[in-house]
Amino acid sequence: MNNLGNENYKSGFISIIGRPNVGKSTFLNRVIGQKIAIMSDKPQTTRNKVQGVYTTDKAQFIFIDTPGIHKPKHKLGDFMIKVAQNTLKEVDLVLFMVNAQEGFGRGDEFIIEKLKEVNTPVFLVINKIDQIHPDELLPFIDEYRSRFDFDEIVPISALEGNNVERLLELITNYLPEGPQYYPADQVTDHPERFIVSELIREKALHLTREEVPHSIAVVIDKMERKENDVVHVMATIVVERDSQKGIIIGKQGKMLKEIGKRARIDIENLLGSKVFLELWVKVQKDWRNKLSQLRDFGFREDEY
Repeated sequence: MNNLGNENYKSGFISIIGRPNVGKSTFLNRVIGQKIAIMSDKPQTTRNKVQGVYTTDKAQFIFIDTPGIHKPKHKLGDFMIKVAQNTLKEVDLVLFMVNAQEGFGRGDEFIIEKLKEVNTPVFLVINKIDQIHPDELLPFIDEYRSRFDFDEIVPISALEGNNVERLLELITNYLPEGPQYYPADQVTDHPERFIVSELIREKALHLTREEVPHSIAVVIDKMERKENDVVHVMATIVVERDSQKGIIIGKQGKMLKEIGKRARIDIENLLGSKVFLELWVKVQKDWRNKLSQLRDFGFREDEY
């Protein structure tokens, strides 16, 4: 499909913003139809902007999934907040996503103050409506509507898919006429190496205890396709303390083996090939507060 010459074709950049753990990545993966943003029940999973591209015969949607806005505790946190705020200035439409189970919070107040500074159309997207009684929805909407003049208010369930098609229709109405920026079969602008590292990090997040997750980075040391079409991936999981290294490795290496086993399945689905995955664990003390190491691990402020 190529719509470069279609005068009525629409395209635009859409930022998904919201407090941590409201379901931004779940929504993005639902629309795109495959996993490009990692999901976790632990907040602040998303650290970089993830561009998801969804193409139809009428429009191309370029979604930017931003880190959840939260009070930063280290340089990595500062970076994540800047990424989220900067995208508001660059896009054609903002989706402010909230969790129907949570209600209005101080984090929402902070985001709304930022939204008042932009001229971009803003939708309120109320996610996880499958988790509440329908009678709770109207008071919830009134609470947010009293604080900001949203262009549209759309309740959805990203997990179940409820009302997601309707949301996409409404987004199309607001997008400007424009070219198809990406080929129709492209779903993200991130290289494979980035997504592979994120899939490994996701499995480590799912499987480890509370003190580990935000201290984890994953570096792809080597990724190459061999003659027999098997992709050989060598990756290092970086943590901040020796105790965390022990947790990631587990007794007799069982935890590391399980992380690798689960990650390999997702990586094979992504690449469409058999994967041989080798994982190591390395301690880098206090890496989240060291700018040089943040840059080494792909958190480059000058790119945003």
